[in-house]
Amino acid sequence: MAVFDTPQEAFGILRPVCVQLTKVQTTENVERLQAQLQTVSDSALQELQEYVLFPLRFTLKTPGPKRERLVQSVVQCITSILSTTCVKKQDLLQELFSELCLCLSSPSGLQPPAPLSEELKLTVIQALQVLMHSAYGDIILTLYQPSTLPHLGFAVSLLLALAEQEKAKQIKLAALKCLQVLILQCDCQEHHRLLDTVETRQCGNLFASFLPGISTALSRVITGDIKQGHMVTVSAIRLFYQTVCLVMADEQLATITQDEEKPSVEQSRVAELVVHRGPDWVKSTADKLSLLIHKIVEFASLHPHWKVRMELVELVHHLMLKCSQSLVESVGHLLKALVGLVNDESNEVQSKCHEILRSIAELRTVAENRALADILSENLHSLATALPRLMNSQDDQGKFSTLSLLLGSLKLLGPKVNIVLNSAAHLQRLSKALMQVLELDVADVKIIEERRWGPEDSLGEPSGSLQHGKGQKKYFRFFFDERIFLLIQQVCRVLGYYGNLYLLVDHFMGLYNESVVYRKQAAMVLNELITGAAGLGVDVLHERETAVSTEDLKGTITSILEEYTDQANWYLTTSIDTEGTSDELTVKHSGVCAIPRGAHSSSLISSSSPSSDPSPTIRSMNSNIWQICIQLEGVGCFAYVLGKEFRLLLASVLYPVLEKAGDSSLLISQTATGTMVDVCHACGYDSVQNLINGNSDYLVNGISLNLRRVAHQPHASQVLEAMLRHSDASLLPLVEDVIRDVLSALDQFYDDRASSFLGVLSTLVAALEVQAPPPEPEMNDSGAEGETPLPAHAQIAKDVMERCIHLLSDKSLRVRLKVLDVLEFCVIVLHLHENHLLPMAHRAWPALVTRLINDDPLAVLRAFKVLCTLAEKCGDFLKRRFSKDVLPKLASSLVAQAPVSARAGPVYSHSLAFKLQLAVLQGLGLLCEKLDLGESDLNKVADACLMYLSAKQPVKLQEAARSVFLHLMGVDPDATWLFLNKICCPLPYEPPHPSLQPVKLGGMGRQRTEFTDNVLDLLGELQRQETAAFQAGPQESPEPQPPSLTEALG
Repeated sequence: MAVFDTPQEAFGILRPVCVQLTKVQTTENVERLQAQLQTVSDSALQELQEYVLFPLRFTLKTPGPKRERLVQSVVQCITSILSTTCVKKQDLLQELFSELCLCLSSPSGLQPPAPLSEELKLTVIQALQVLMHSAYGDIILTLYQPSTLPHLGFAVSLLLALAEQEKAKQIKLAALKCLQVLILQCDCQEHHRLLDTVETRQCGNLFASFLPGISTALSRVITGDIKQGHMVTVSAIRLFYQTVCLVMADEQLATITQDEEKPSVEQSRVAELVVHRGPDWVKSTADKLSLLIHKIVEFASLHPHWKVRMELVELVHHLMLKCSQSLVESVGHLLKALVGLVNDESNEVQSKCHEILRSIAELRTVAENRALADILSENLHSLATALPRLMNSQDDQGKFSTLSLLLGSLKLLGPKVNIVLNSAAHLQRLSKALMQVLELDVADVKIIEERRWGPEDSLGEPSGSLQHGKGQKKYFRFFFDERIFLLIQQVCRVLGYYGNLYLLVDHFMGLYNESVVYRKQAAMVLNELITGAAGLGVDVLHERETAVSTEDLKGTITSILEEYTDQANWYLTTSIDTEGTSDELTVKHSGVCAIPRGAHSSSLISSSSPSSDPSPTIRSMNSNIWQICIQLEGVGCFAYVLGKEFRLLLASVLYPVLEKAGDSSLLISQTATGTMVDVCHACGYDSVQNLINGNSDYLVNGISLNLRRVAHQPHASQVLEAMLRHSDASLLPLVEDVIRDVLSALDQFYDDRASSFLGVLSTLVAALEVQAPPPEPEMNDSGAEGETPLPAHAQIAKDVMERCIHLLSDKSLRVRLKVLDVLEFCVIVLHLHENHLLPMAHRAWPALVTRLINDDPLAVLRAFKVLCTLAEKCGDFLKRRFSKDVLPKLASSLVAQAPVSARAGPVYSHSLAFKLQLAVLQGLGLLCEKLDLGESDLNKVADACLMYLSAKQPVKLQEAARSVFLHLMGVDPDATWLFLNKICCPLPYEPPHPSLQPVKLGGMGRQRTEFTDNVLDLLGELQRQETAAFQAGPQESPEPQPPSLTEALG
């Protein structure tokens, strides 16, 4: 198709269709014109613009009703022309603007817009956008004069009505986009003329008249039905803040004086529409906008679509950046929205919030604005007042949002946070809120149930710090989401970072001492305050004016540690164990140094101390356990804060921490161990072992002094136990004298303190077994005068064994169990020194037999383990004693219990009786082999174990019984073969010659029984052993070494 480039050629082509359209206004004529326009170049069309527009405009202005299809075609044709040409005349721009607006209005003009088709509305809105974009240069500004206010107002009202009332999302979006163009805030890719300061101010004056209507209508759109789609809401929010920033910008308002006159306009009625943006108008408008902003913030911050929340963040950014002075009353709402979205589920929203918060902080919008700081302070006070109620009533998500708001407010205030903290009322409200929110749930019985038994639970070196991750898992009354606790941690650290440290520590120490109810929470807050004051693990927006010095930190930490380790706060009742409770009630340790002060004073525990409760409840003991754990975590935090400077405090802190590392409560022991790891890392030690060895002089001195005053200092044994558990053989020479003191104290206080001393001795001999190098075997044939002196570790084990033998008959089961543990380790340590071990075994035998045949099943189980260890180390020495004193009782017990286990259900395997049967069966075969028992004894064992070859027995007992017979095969295979064949004989044994008598065995010809399967397996195993021995030939095959008794027993 040819293109007409010159106006003359184009005129020749266009004139006929234009004339025809002027004469007859039909859709077909409009379409014909549209088709001809496609053949005309843009430059030619620009010259003929007004000529071509005339018939189209004439069609629109023709009186009377018109068909919508015709109007739509005309508007589309106008849009096509304007999209390729520029409007260069003021009159044409204004007239086209009015004519297009009239297309949308109702004939009466009372109820805009007219009830038109959606297609027509969309076409007219798009035409208005194209018209605004086609205005050339300064021509666009002619629309923004006081005289054009009625026309602009008409267009604004039409577009707002469409955006608010239309159902079609496409029309809503188009209307909002057209309004954006109308206020000269279009964000399309086309080049737009930038307004200078005077022109921007002129537009601001003009649109001030429309601000109430625009803002109110847009707030209704924003908070409308969520079904309208997120893009409508996003566009409405964007248009809202662009309009507000155009009218309420601080930069503009600062140049408007009180006496500035209204612009002169000819029409008096138009003059009434012009608004003077004076202080009174600004104040009144800001108050009304504050209500709308609050409404928008509340709705959009909870919108499910992340793009709406992102646009809300942009709203906050623009209003804070441009209108923070004029909209000072709204700053609280804006900042609430911003800080509330800092932890949004969308990463994009989160990062944008952080970026804007940092920009606000860098511009010091809040810090250098007293009015804003006052508003934030008041908001913070209101929030602190409502915080306990909100924590009690909101769900976890609501609590998370509320605490995010609190944290964000503190960060924005920055150094100005002291405005709040210096007010006693503000600080009191905030602190009491934290006390309530951080209240722990201490009702769980598992806390007190979890106990540490014996040294084996903590022999391993901890892999890392417990505190610098998240410490012990805590459960709170008012929330379950762990993110909430992390937020509270940050709140406390930000307070410590910006606040007056002395004021805060003094206030929360007051709460710590005020009531037991607040003590745990106050300790948690104090730990985080110190961490924040050191600038560790805290995320801030402003740098503080002056950092806290190391000396100030050290002084503050010292005073807190004195409170933590004071006897009233450190020695609390954590169990209902009689000995443990009496320990706590008679404690006198002041808690500040390893060598206690006031050694000769009377008991310092006051009757009001929580530990002096004569009948503690589970709740109170759980509370005490958590308090000690939190204080231990505090020690780790303080070490982390001070680094190597904390070494100066080790002399006063390490001793009480080691006391708790040896505590019977598993939670306390684990936390104390984690604290030692923290201290170790902070102070530059390679390991906990080096930490203990490097400070052993302080510790040994304190233990030695306290052992002389066991009635008042009962925890010295725990410290020694913890030292041994976490160190190695290099510590033994340093503590050898202290071990003698322990043995002396055991002689003196065995009636009421045996259990605690035995814990130390158990750890000690376990360490001797694991860590001491094996000595050379002694010469057993040397005379008494020429015996080689025992090595130091063996001598200690012998001394311990001598003290423990007489405690085997103690009335306390707990003591007897600990004694049996100690004896087993002592036997292992002394096994290479028979001249000393055998006399000790002889002395221990009567009491050990009593434990085996007449005691609690737990004690029997432990005693049998000791017996197996003795048999392995002493051998023939025990043979006659075992056969006479123990075997008959064990055999009769197994026989008596066999019917019970045969008819028991699956739950039986969890009972103590089952475990005892299993242990005896697993060890009995090895005992027969190690002690080389005679035929009669082996028959007793075989008879007793036969019942356990029954298929009715639990599988584990069957396996253990088979292991007994396998060991019997090693001692006497012929007798074992004969015994088994009496039960079940699978093969007929024919004599090789008729003169020989046939072989008759008891099991021949019997029907299949419950024993058949296990007996056949054993006979098959015996046959394999015989075949292997025969194939090995005449040379003697080395006898396989059976596993040790202790290995077999696990």
